Amino acid sequence: MLLFALLAGSGQALAIDAKKPPSFGTLDAASADAVKAQAQAWLKAAGKTDATTTDKFEAIWKQTDRPVLDRLADSFALGNADAAQMMTEARDQLAPAPTKIPDMLRNEKLPAFVPATLGLAYARALNNRRVHEEALDVLKLFNPEQVVDPAAYLFNRAVSEFSLLQKDEANRTIRRLLDEAGTFSPERYKAVAMLMQLDMVAWKNKDLSDISRKMKDVERRLDLARGGPVTQDKQKEILARLDEVIKKLENQRKPPPGGGT
Repeated sequence: MLLFALLAGSGQALAIDAKKPPSFGTLDAASADAVKAQAQAWLKAAGKTDATTTDKFEAIWKQTDRPVLDRLADSFALGNADAAQMMTEARDQLAPAPTKIPDMLRNEKLPAFVPATLGLAYARALNNRRVHEEALDVLKLFNPEQVVDPAAYLFNRAVSEFSLLQKDEANRTIRRLLDEAGTFSPERYKAVAMLMQLDMVAWKNKDLSDISRKMKDVERRLDLARGGPVTQDKQKEILARLDEVIKKLENQRKPPPGGGT
């Protein structure tokens, strides 16, 4: 699907400053070298300066075809085993979908930009797997100003909200993406965001298209082996909506009172 294929690409890299996170409206683009230097400083502060770690770090940053966000997340994983496991599981297409937010993303002992950056990379990996519920839960822990790439944060949040049929929330996030991060937002983010916006204009409650969207959401949940009470409630809602539509059609076909034809 085009939307999810576009999620895998890179966004505009922004410099990290643990004391002064990026601010919306005044976002300054930074080179991958600047972000690499920040990651290297964090590893040094974490005491990870051995030759093996250094070699792995350099190998990560030589992968220039990969998004800066992913390389930064992998750099943090070198200094933290929990981060490494978390990202490995999130990126594994065959792994079970997570059912809760990793504890590390709530760790207040870490510098704020570390869980924020890992959270964004983690949420994007989940979105690529269509695990939108947990992706959105993670993104709600942070603000776009806290992450290395605010445009990627807003884009992924909009994708999660759109996919979960949260129309009002998705529209608000898309407006922020287009208005506040527009200058530094990749063109593909803008294009997909506008497509989502255009699609939502036609959304109406309780019509056949609405039922179809809900059925696709149930299908997605079943593909993720989520056939529990939440999915069952969604299925019951779909059946109730279908019943309403059928009754409405039947009433429209009934002859008018008085025996008219």
